[in-house]
Amino acid sequence: MFAPAKQLFDEITGFLASAPSRESILAFHPSEQLSERLGFLLNANKEGMLSRDENAELDEFLRMNHLLKIVRLKAQRLITA
Repeated sequence: MFAPAKQLFDEITGFLASAPSRESILAFHPSEQLSERLGFLLNANKEGMLSRDENAELDEFLRMNHLLKIVRLKAQRLITA
């Protein structure tokens, strides 16, 4: 796993390990540094300028983003139930 993607994984797992409230789960966002890195990777991908390593890093970011979406959806369902 590449450093920024590992950092994202660490941020997410650290956050979830803190037993956050459902509302906190909905409000969670990765650090600004990671958001900027993701923006860079997305732009480079759009321009066809990603290296193989950057492409793998982007895949990890997208996988973690998918996990967050699922957790947020489940938290939202519990709030509205």
